[in-house]
Amino acid sequence: MAFSDMKKNTSKGFERLSDELTKISKKGSDSYKDDRFWRPELDKSSNGYAVIRFLPPCDGEDVPWARTFSHGFQGPGGWYIEKSRTTLGEKDPVSEMNTRLWNSGDERDKDIARARKRRLHYISNIYIVSDPANPQNEGKVFLFKYGKKIHDKIVGAMQPEFEDESPINPFDFWKGADFKLKVRKVAGFINYDKSEFCDASPLLSGDDDKLEELWKTQYPLSEHTDASSFKSYEELASRLSIVLGDGSSPVKNTAESVNVKSNVTTDSIDTGDDSDSKTSGGDDALSYFEQLASED
Repeated sequence: MAFSDMKKNTSKGFERLSDELTKISKKGSDSYKDDRFWRPELDKSSNGYAVIRFLPPCDGEDVPWARTFSHGFQGPGGWYIEKSRTTLGEKDPVSEMNTRLWNSGDERDKDIARARKRRLHYISNIYIVSDPANPQNEGKVFLFKYGKKIHDKIVGAMQPEFEDESPINPFDFWKGADFKLKVRKVAGFINYDKSEFCDASPLLSGDDDKLEELWKTQYPLSEHTDASSFKSYEELASRLSIVLGDGSSPVKNTAESVNVKSNVTTDSIDTGDDSDSKTSGGDDALSYFEQLASED
């Protein structure tokens, strides 16, 4: 951004900074409420519909998403709901334990590893084209946290399987496409299979002035993968020991010593692969799992 532009926008910058400070103070009392994030509102049948547009990378960033991992499960000592240090390419106590459990040869240990597996998430900036349940959101920029199913739709648009399909970049202002988000409940689980991209078309009719203004309101994604937002290995190991309820080193826990409950469903077992989540001490587990239901 040019200095002259920065000078012109000092009042707007102050307003945005004030808004961010307000959001940070709210996070202190509610770990999972962040007004920057948008989620589709579902009706009583767990159905929902909206049209969104994925936005390009922010100024200074190269990729239009942040890829993160987390764990969420319950043990005798409470809930473990933490971001995984595997996001940073580092070792994480839960992932290490899951590897040991999986390799033990005991099917009960494998069941525990499955219950504690990592969840993979992506975070992107989006523009709300249509939100029938909350029309006040239309025309605004939000952060959107989504899982593998929706990411696969993005990959399918960029790398189509058939010769008669032209690849598109869903994150392009001019050559991208709106995304029709269709949420259904199938066999008791939230399902996005009906979601699809529209034909390619410019956002905001391709008006560069409007697009530049919108671009400057996007939220940087780097904070979600910054090391400072993760607890240390030692802190996570201590929390895990408390959740497991035996006060011993996490290394010693097996199927005989741990009774784990979890209603998290994911696409792959955690034996050292992928996943993200928001961090908390486990005080708002219901909110956490409600959030997960809309992210897969």
